[in-house]
Amino acid sequence: MFLVEKLVYELLKKIGEDPDRKGLKYTPERVAKAYKYFMRGYRQNLKDILNGALFEEKYDEMVIVKNIDYYSMCEHHLLPFFGKAHVAYIPNGKI
Repeated sequence: MFLVEKLVYELLKKIGEDPDRKGLKYTPERVAKAYKYFMRGYRQNLKDILNGALFEEKYDEMVIVKNIDYYSMCEHHLLPFFGKAHVAYIPNGKI
């Protein structure tokens, strides 16, 4: 059992659950896998994501991008949340 799985196992015990009961048997592994997936963005390289999407442009009017879906993790509760973002900016040589 890996460290995160062990910690989830211990957490289940601390909150009064039996991590060895049938319904929770693979929960530590599932939670570890889910957290790794949810937090994969922290391991990504921004340049790889942008993939050349920024380009030089002499444009000085507001750029607005709406309805950007996002998914993240609450740092206070370690729970996922999602929403839509709207961004507006005045370019300074790059769009």
